[in-house]
Amino acid sequence: MSTILVTGGAGFLGSHLCDRLIARGDEVICLDNFFTGRKENIAHLIGHPRFELVRHDIVEPILLEVEQVYNLACPASPKAYQYNPIKTIKTSTVGMVNVLGLAKRCRARILQASTSEVYGDPNVHPQREDYWGHVNPIGPRSCYDEGKRVAETLCMNYHQANGVEVRIIRIFNTYGPRMDPDDGRVISNFIMQALRGEQLTVFGDGRQTRSFCFVSDLIEGMMRMMDQDAEVGPVNIGNPNEFTMLELAEEVLELTGSKSTLKHEPLPGDDPKQRCPDIGKAKRLLDWTPKINLHEGLQKTIAYYRGVVEGTAK
Repeated sequence: MSTILVTGGAGFLGSHLCDRLIARGDEVICLDNFFTGRKENIAHLIGHPRFELVRHDIVEPILLEVEQVYNLACPASPKAYQYNPIKTIKTSTVGMVNVLGLAKRCRARILQASTSEVYGDPNVHPQREDYWGHVNPIGPRSCYDEGKRVAETLCMNYHQANGVEVRIIRIFNTYGPRMDPDDGRVISNFIMQALRGEQLTVFGDGRQTRSFCFVSDLIEGMMRMMDQDAEVGPVNIGNPNEFTMLELAEEVLELTGSKSTLKHEPLPGDDPKQRCPDIGKAKRLLDWTPKINLHEGLQKTIAYYRGVVEGTAK
């Protein structure tokens, strides 16, 4: 049993991680400022003897005694991170320094949840960890993209200069139950629009591609990365199966039984045309590959969102 801090623990990914750690027998401190995290995501854990909830913003220093830190604190959807871009970049810089300082003091191992956004609009496909990226440092997405790139730099600096045990993963598009239905990401948008009988909003011509990893697969890869001793990272964690937005829309319409049609809107600024991970490193290092295909994952996610619409979601 370890004492583990999960920053951003009331968020979509953080709450699923807290569940897995509690089920494994760990003591979990869930820290969240509830900017995008939601209390209903972790309500079922309140009162558990090995679960503690702390309302706090990592931009402010915090003193805790822990053995591991999963740093998931940062808004992840464009709608959320562009709402307050200065706050977003402070979370990935000032907040990262604070969390790394805690890990240094406690001699704790820390896993940084980085992102495929560090690759920007990539010139290399699929994206491997040795690709340095193609990022606009002054564009509308830069508060998140560059913030996460600086966070990786800080992790490596603390590791090299102070011996902090660091692990870095780069998360590709992930979906599943508890993803905020109004967060603006494509799967939640499509499903909620389909369930409400609204037109599905497709940006551009819909031929841009993404790969989608179900949340349980992502959490498994994250925990395997934390618990191995051979590699700092970064390591891509995502599903390498690639789909166009039109293919995704067709699948959502079929699985929901919706008669909704599509409407096309202009592409947002700096929206990547392709995004797909090379997961060779994760296969070799972690013996990890995703198990849930898009069809199965969408079925589980649609069932959750039906509950949201009907007021019965858990």
